[in-house]
Amino acid sequence: MGFDCDGEGREEDGMASVWEVSINGLTVKTAEVEAKLDEVNIQEAESSLREGLSLNYEEARALLGRLEYQRGNVESAFRVFDGIDLQAAIQRLQPTFSEKPASRRNRSRTESIHQVSQHAASLVLEAIYLKSMSLQRLGKATEAAQECRSVLDAVEKIFQHGIPDVLAEQKLQETVSKAVEVLPELWKQAGRHQEALASYRHALLSQWNLDEECCARIQKRFAVFLLYGGVEASSPSLAAQVEGSFIPKSNLEEAILLLMILLRKWYLGKTEWDPSVMEHLTFALSLCGQTSVLGRHFEEVMPGIYPRCERWYSLALCYSGAGQNRSALNLLRKYLNRHESPNDVMALLMAAKICSEDCLLASEGAEYARRAIANAQIGDEHLKSVGLRFLGTCLRKQAKIASSDHERTHLQAEALKSLDEAVVLDCNNPDLIFDLSLEYAEQRNTNGALWYAKEFIDATGGSISKGWRLLALVLSAQQRYLEAEFVTDAALDETSKWEQGPLLRIKAKMKVARLLPTDAVEAYRFLLALVQAQRKAFGSSKNSTQVKDDKISEFEVWQGLVNLYSSLSHWKDAEVCLEKARALKPYSAAILQIEGSMYEARGETKDALAAYTNALSMDLDHVPCKVSIGSLLAEKSSKSLPVARSFLSDALRLEPTNRLAWYYLGLVHRDDGRPADAADCFLAASMLEESDPVESFSSIS
Repeated sequence: MGFDCDGEGREEDGMASVWEVSINGLTVKTAEVEAKLDEVNIQEAESSLREGLSLNYEEARALLGRLEYQRGNVESAFRVFDGIDLQAAIQRLQPTFSEKPASRRNRSRTESIHQVSQHAASLVLEAIYLKSMSLQRLGKATEAAQECRSVLDAVEKIFQHGIPDVLAEQKLQETVSKAVEVLPELWKQAGRHQEALASYRHALLSQWNLDEECCARIQKRFAVFLLYGGVEASSPSLAAQVEGSFIPKSNLEEAILLLMILLRKWYLGKTEWDPSVMEHLTFALSLCGQTSVLGRHFEEVMPGIYPRCERWYSLALCYSGAGQNRSALNLLRKYLNRHESPNDVMALLMAAKICSEDCLLASEGAEYARRAIANAQIGDEHLKSVGLRFLGTCLRKQAKIASSDHERTHLQAEALKSLDEAVVLDCNNPDLIFDLSLEYAEQRNTNGALWYAKEFIDATGGSISKGWRLLALVLSAQQRYLEAEFVTDAALDETSKWEQGPLLRIKAKMKVARLLPTDAVEAYRFLLALVQAQRKAFGSSKNSTQVKDDKISEFEVWQGLVNLYSSLSHWKDAEVCLEKARALKPYSAAILQIEGSMYEARGETKDALAAYTNALSMDLDHVPCKVSIGSLLAEKSSKSLPVARSFLSDALRLEPTNRLAWYYLGLVHRDDGRPADAADCFLAASMLEESDPVESFSSIS
């Protein structure tokens, strides 16, 4: 085996293992050199190389050190490298490569000089690099990083006009590429994270003639370090920024940018497919909530990279995370087809979760949940518990649109049974405890609801406001208004300013229930100030999300004030508040319903009926309007009783716990000569009034 001019080895056919070194057309067999090295006679070994290959001192020692390193004698190699003045060699080489390109007349002479100097530069730079590798293997990471950095410093000194293209594919370029790639890793091993960050950026922003695969490896390692390194990186220096280009402001942004560049290279066929790039991008985009962007990347991946079922499931996760539940559900339906993966428990649970958020999909969701429970492995209590929870939630949603009282009662009982079984399997799950408390509350089992609401607050340490809200509403349903107000005040002390809206709304309604209108007005004023401050702080773009997250809006505040002033017969104040609410939602059924109730309170029944009718034309399922129309028609004449009964029955179909609907339906039955039915309705209204919260439990579900 022999070395060519750059020191690479080759095996010659029909020959024994003979080592040779060839430089500048001269060849030396290394058997004699190795023998002297084995005798620890470095100076004689060095002399043999210098005489045989016409090398100077530094070049001979560099070649000797490489020979020792390749033989595995790391400590000996380091001693050889450490005994030469590499910087002096760099200074001698610098003028040769820093001169400007020669004229055509002198080009042949210049090229021959460069060719000779190229071998010297390769030897010297490789010696520094191997010295760095020796230090790394000896456990001296910091010194290794410093030596490796000196390789790149030397390249910039020697080749001031850049490495010539003719050298890009040779040994010199290989050494430079290795040094560029390994330097950040050495800094990381040394615990010098800021230096590692700087090295990564220097590697990617400088002209090192790196091939695409090497550059891709550096970009991937840099992205991984930014994501998981636990070090906050500052923005790139101004010198490295190009005008008009995107400048990442955080680790996450810079990592995402790098990973997207890697994917782009793969799309263009410049690099091989690396599945870990997509895994890291999934993590990064999930952290910042940009799963829709991730979904587009999954769509762009060529067919055959991912199995189609795996792609469908990944896309469903992306769309669900982005709030596009219908698209996610359509993909899951394909994934869970009987010809694909019908028994995948995680996909079944995900589909059940999506369906549990929509009453019209609740039946389908219940079926997914049952399949998930049936396919959960024996002993996997957690997944069974999750399946039972979603089953209970879906059954509860089904009960709200049930066509008969019998079906509704059956579904509510099944929902409660599923949630009870889930709690038995996972008794420390706060979300499950909350769902069970809410289900008890909606079925007006206030004692059970109260117990589990307290359990939820204990489990979460009182850090989640919806637990306090539920506890306050359950206490108000038990007519314990003073205790409920104490709970609300305690919750206000525990929550941040921007989360206090729903609590202040409950407090205002509590004051109304306690017949303290002045205090109620004051509470509404606090609430109005908070909502307006939120709008100023976050801008108009915050309004929609604020309503969704905190269940409060400025419209609701004005609506509450209108109802309060109307109950006090303060018509002027009520009109002012009504105009404020109308300015926010000019085409709202709730506005027309409030307007109709004001007409009705003043005895203007025709105008009231017209307002209620107009409200229903905007929202066919507006329960308060149906109840109001039913009550007006019941008082009008006996001929109107069937129509009134229809409106009230429809209202109870939509909201079975509406006590006013039961009361007016009882009046209709009484006037229609059905005393038994009337008694049942009055009894239901009385029982609901005794357990009626100041605000619907559905406001926090």
